Amino acid sequence: MRFGFIKCHGSGNDFPLIDARAIALDDRDWARVARALADRDGPVGGDGLLLLVSGDDGHAFGMRMFNSDGSEAETCLNGLRCVARAGFEALGIDVANVKLKTSSAAVAREAPLAPGVETVRTVVGPASTELADIGLMGALSELPSHRAFTAVAMPNPHLVTFVDTIDEAELVALGEYCEAGPALIPGRANVSFVELRGPDLFVRTFERGVGLTDSCGSAMAASVLAAGLTGRVPIGTEMRVLNKGGLVGGRAAADRIVTISGNATFLYDASVEVDLAGERAQDPVVHARREDEADAWNAAVAALG
Repeated sequence: MRFGFIKCHGSGNDFPLIDARAIALDDRDWARVARALADRDGPVGGDGLLLLVSGDDGHAFGMRMFNSDGSEAETCLNGLRCVARAGFEALGIDVANVKLKTSSAAVAREAPLAPGVETVRTVVGPASTELADIGLMGALSELPSHRAFTAVAMPNPHLVTFVDTIDEAELVALGEYCEAGPALIPGRANVSFVELRGPDLFVRTFERGVGLTDSCGSAMAASVLAAGLTGRVPIGTEMRVLNKGGLVGGRAAADRIVTISGNATFLYDASVEVDLAGERAQDPVVHARREDEADAWNAAVAALG
């Protein structure tokens, strides 16, 4: 089956994005497409598959996101910005409510965060810190770690801890524990280690269904909220959130509504043939490259030093 797609990224979190509004596939087949296209050893690669889908009476359009293992996520805020931009361009609008798997988000075009960088604001929440909403079957103290965690549902589940220095081996070990679906958290969770770097946050995440990733938008949002809930920054503070992929701007309100502003960069437009049964993708045909957007984002990241 042949698909047209846009290769895109939000803060370095990269995805193939398909306009699926007129495509009839069941969830099992979309999972197969995700495993074929988001395979890092395949010809396209990505942290997951994004779908622009039809909306309803309360939503201009919707988003679905499948992880690289074929599981479907409740949300993906880096991906949401990219889908929002695709929806804006498809419908000729600049503001929308977007239907997600289990919730909604408000999105809008925003002034560029750096010259030439397409930027979208997302507003999500209220986030929950109830252990049942995160999927924990016991106390946070039962995690195999000596660290203190804040649990946040964005609505996808996050475990956030603040550290002086990020130890990636420790992060991966805890992430793999959660990824195995243990009795404590059978639905798995995203795990983030966060450093305070002056007024900024630096976030490193082991993402559910993906693994160690350079960027996870909902983890950055959860980290902004956790920083406020734990008193590390005043609630309502505008801050930069950094990761290996780049940066976003973030703010958490007292009602646990979180606003994230960041890039929605389109890298190229292509089409690809996918063998659904074999879960394999052929080499894509690239129809147009958006070098100016890639260059603008690279310049913005380089300016961070």
